[in-house]
This record gives sequence, C-alpha cells and structure tokens, in this order.
Amino acid sequence: MKLEELLLYLCHLFREERTVSAPYHLLKGKKSGQTIQDVGLFSLYPYFGILPKLQRATYDRAIQQLIDQQMLVVQPDGYYQILHMPEQLQTNILYFDGWHYRGNETIFFARVSLAVQTLSQQQAGDMRFIPLQKDDYVQRFVRDFLTWAQYSSGVVGTALKDELTVICEHLTPERAQLLLQRLAGASISGYSWAQLAQYRNESPLETQLAFTSVLHECLALIATLHVPLLQALAQNIRMTEVVTSSAAQTANYFYAGDTIEQIAAKRRLKTSTIEDHLIEMAMNDVNFPFEQFVSEDERASVLALADQLQTKKLRQLKEHVPQLSYFQLRLILAKGGKA
Repeated sequence: MKLEELLLYLCHLFREERTVSAPYHLLKGKKSGQTIQDVGLFSLYPYFGILPKLQRATYDRAIQQLIDQQMLVVQPDGYYQILHMPEQLQTNILYFDGWHYRGNETIFFARVSLAVQTLSQQQAGDMRFIPLQKDDYVQRFVRDFLTWAQYSSGVVGTALKDELTVICEHLTPERAQLLLQRLAGASISGYSWAQLAQYRNESPLETQLAFTSVLHECLALIATLHVPLLQALAQNIRMTEVVTSSAAQTANYFYAGDTIEQIAAKRRLKTSTIEDHLIEMAMNDVNFPFEQFVSEDERASVLALADQLQTKKLRQLKEHVPQLSYFQLRLILAKGGKA
C-alpha cells in the first residue's frame, strides 16, 4: 500500500475537520492531547503510531502528490478538501492495530527472530554465532524464554516452527512469505528492507507498512490460537495502559477518589489538562466510570446528533446540546469510538 493511499484514506476519516498535518501526527504516534483525543473522536485506533520514524519531508511529498493528482486541495490555513476518493481505496486498506501495540510489534519480531536464529543454530550443531539482534533486553528475554521452554531438549525448534506454520496458514500466501523472508537461520539470511522492496517492486516504506500490518495480524492470531511458544514471545507486547505518563499520574489520584478540581490543585495543573487525561483514560479503560460524568441518555443523544449532522465539531454540536460542557462532549465522542 502506497503512503499516498494511506494518507488520503486518513484524510477521509478525519472528515476534513482537521488540518492536513493531523494524519502526520497520528502516524507518528504523537502523545499530545489533541492527537490522542482525535484517535477516539474519529475512531483512528488502528493507525496510531504505525510510522514512528516517518520524516516530515516524506509526508509532505506524499501530500503534494495527492494535490498534483487532483485528489486533494489544501487551503492556506492548512485545512483540506478531498476532491476524489477512489472507490477501491477503502477495500485496499491494510489491517493495523497501532493503538494496542504502539511500536511494540518490532520488539515482538526481534524476540521471534532471535529465537528462530538460536534454535536453527542449535539444530545445525553450531552454537557459536553472532546474534542478529543486538539489543540487550531482547537477548535477555530470549535467553529466559529458551530456558523456560527447555530448549536443551532439542525439540523446541521444531515446536516453534510448527507454531509459525500454524500462523502462516491463517495469513494470505503473500503475507506469510513477507513474514518468513525477514527471518534468518543457520544457513539462511533474512532479507533486508531494500532487498524486500526490490523483490516486491515497491518502496522500502511500503514494505515496512506491509510488514507492520503482518505483525499486527500475527499478534491478533497468537491471542486466539493454541501457540504457547509464540504467546510467551508476545508477553507484554499488547499495551493496555494510557499513552502518557502524566495521564497515568492523574489516574492514580482519580481512582483514589479525587475530583477533577482536587487533582488539578494537587498536581498544579489546569483543570482542562486533567480533563484531557480523563478522556485518555476513558479511551483505554473499559471499566472507566463513564456514568460519573454523563448519563446513558446524554451519550446516546450526542452520538445520534453527531451522526445526523455528520460532524465531530464540538462548537456545532454544543449549539444543539448547550446543557453539556465541552468536556462532556469530548468524553462522549472519544468513548463513542472506543478501541
């Protein structure tokens, strides 16, 4: 999938209610209140942080291509209008789950890669090798994993291969091949990004996007299939806590019983900042006490209104429900697009 296609689709999801920079901050996983709230507001959970190393110059070139192709027009104030949306675009979108992994899929693959390399070397009878993964944390994790799996028995390599085969059987042949091409063993070298891009006849960025999508799908499969070795390698990869450390501190006060005003006073922050944190908490915690701030009737009414007006603009919605605060509206809309 081309970056331009992804950006056009994200612009569509933003409903032309943000500037053309909004998809960039989303893909980078920017931990600002606006970006985090937009994730819930526009149901953008899959795409949060899936391109953390995306360069602004690369992004701007892709936007310019959309403009040159008369797909998009950008106003001087940064807001945009979609001129043409190809019908097949939505069906070509790759599977992502960025919000729940936030880059941790790369740690998962590093673990799998090193485990595969080590077990392959064991089966070849040559344990003197240079680990492909240099990260100390990954190396320690894999050592502990191999000890736990009792790899000295000599059967773990075959068992892990069988589990990877199970996962690949649930992927399309093309996606399974992409996963396996990145792995290396005693006599097989994994493909580099440049080699894979050339093999697939696409840019390295497109290949990396596709690979991230494959890893997210693999992790979803691992959670539902009987693959105990891969489940062990996926330990603590899925994120469940809030995105920012500041929101985590607010959560401690809130769940201890403090009000918004009390938390703001104790933390010496504005009440609006604490409200941002509560919205972030509501987006992550399925047990968040939503009813403490709005009733179910109010929630249903606002969601129906947003659907009727086809907008998430707070000022426009508040004209119809003046009795609700902006915080209540933001909370309803963010929770309405829950992960």
